[in-house]
Amino acid sequence: MLIQHDRLTAFVTEIFIAAGAEAAVAREVADHLVEANLKGHDSHGVGMTPIYVYNINGGRLKAGAHAKTIVDQGAVLLIDGQFGFGQVVGREATDLAVARARETGVVCAGVRNCHHLGRIGAYGERCGAAGLVSVHFVNVVGHPPQVSPWGSGERRMTTNPFCAVVPQPGGPPVVLDMATSAIALGKVRVAHMKGEAVDEGVLVDHEGRPTTDPAVMYEKPFGALGPFGKHKGYGLAVMCELLGGALAGAWTAQPGNERNNNVVNNMLMFVLDPAVFGGVEAFQSEVREMVAYLKSAAPSPGFDRVRVPGEPELESAAKRRVDGIPIDGNTWQELLKAAAAAGLLEGRISELTS
Repeated sequence: MLIQHDRLTAFVTEIFIAAGAEAAVAREVADHLVEANLKGHDSHGVGMTPIYVYNINGGRLKAGAHAKTIVDQGAVLLIDGQFGFGQVVGREATDLAVARARETGVVCAGVRNCHHLGRIGAYGERCGAAGLVSVHFVNVVGHPPQVSPWGSGERRMTTNPFCAVVPQPGGPPVVLDMATSAIALGKVRVAHMKGEAVDEGVLVDHEGRPTTDPAVMYEKPFGALGPFGKHKGYGLAVMCELLGGALAGAWTAQPGNERNNNVVNNMLMFVLDPAVFGGVEAFQSEVREMVAYLKSAAPSPGFDRVRVPGEPELESAAKRRVDGIPIDGNTWQELLKAAAAAGLLEGRISELTS
């Protein structure tokens, strides 16, 4: 089914209000999730809503919590999300880092104890829109690991996102936003919901044998999701675990830490004002010319043109704003169940979805 983005936003907003969130908070979270769907990242879109409602009802997601600064040493900030909506506390932490970077030129900000931050690119894009460079190392804790290290089929980490953003003069920023696993776990979830296979080289079953069946991540005996790019993706995932987790969050996926079926993100974020190097015009010129140079390359068979990171998302958003957002039947049924679990009355659910 296809649903217009504004209708989907209204529905998800009311789900979170019914679950106990203030209206402004509920709308911000819904906007973030729907924006992920618009940009083609259904793994981080409204399909996460049932998990959020489940964690609100279980007391693991604090719907009224906001970012709290616990260390402020000029260019170094440490912010606690207090297990609030990641979309809210992550944005608040990013705004603090952007404001401070205007004063100090560079900021190193740790953000810990956030419920699921959602699409990390959203925070990088916020920095890029302000004319700033940003780099983000993120780990995922609070539940059993699902990603195997290179050289093993046993689960030891999670999808550990990495993001880097560079502002582009006169245009949208260049945005690299990716899981360090072969694909995001949410993409495995989407495939599982649709009854589709995943690509080869992504999953292994409980015996370590390659498989394309996403059920191995959700039905016993469990398999594992592997790293992207073999040892290279694994190495980057380790850095996200140690920098986002051990340094910023003081909480990694090692088994001595709590696993209560929550979805918690810790993030180490660097925000840099290019002007501190004194050559902002030269920087902007080089960005502009390098992007143009890359995009001037002749496309290979099967490609219409060369793109830079962030462009596919903008193209997806433009298309889906017109055509609507595709939601598979299983995900839609889970959304309806989440609305009921949140306490949204049946009549109101019908009004919002009919």
